[in-house]
Amino acid sequence: MPTVRLQEVVRATPRTRVLRIALGDGPLVFEAGQAVMVGRANSATRSPYSIASAPSLASTGVLELLVPADGAFGEIGLDPADVVGQWLDLEGPLGSFGVPAGARNAPLLLVGGGTGIAPLRSVALDRLEQAHAAPMGLVYSARTPDEFAFGDEFAALDQRRLRLHKTVTRDERTADGATRSGRIDDALLAAALPGRDAWCLVCGPSGLVETVTARLESLGVPAGRIIVER
Repeated sequence: MPTVRLQEVVRATPRTRVLRIALGDGPLVFEAGQAVMVGRANSATRSPYSIASAPSLASTGVLELLVPADGAFGEIGLDPADVVGQWLDLEGPLGSFGVPAGARNAPLLLVGGGTGIAPLRSVALDRLEQAHAAPMGLVYSARTPDEFAFGDEFAALDQRRLRLHKTVTRDERTADGATRSGRIDDALLAAALPGRDAWCLVCGPSGLVETVTARLESLGVPAGRIIVER
């Protein structure tokens, strides 16, 4: 189990923070979509977090996680003055969520809510680094306009290869003209789906995952092409 250093804490939304972790001499090799277990060094408490950064960033010695602002790892508050520089124990990578080997060049639909956007960001950034031009759609649901982590970053990515669709569920006000209000429905998924041969990755709260899975199947997406993470 490597011990790593918490390098930086960045405010992502009012309720989440991005942790930038310095991996030191032990680079972490993982597939986009996977997770790690993290906790304070020498503590028995560990919590799982999906990796929010692309594998290529880890090759430079940096890992990014998206975590709740009111305490990560079960016991650490996230006041940067208190936690930056702390040593953490890290286990992983863990899990099989991500793009299957047989779908590396296929169109993708990514659907996420809350901190479920973390592994989808890793997948999107990794895909955009590849030479092929298979399109992606991203449906991103948040309760209010200020709860879109990485929202500006997604909007700035190559819109020819990543079409962003944002929706807010608890606030009729929208952050910009590209944001709609309401829960994810058939019309939104149909608009974002980049083709009937697309693979779909869904990550978020259990209710969102179950609803989106059922809606995708009703739109004709085979169950075998829908990969979920809660």
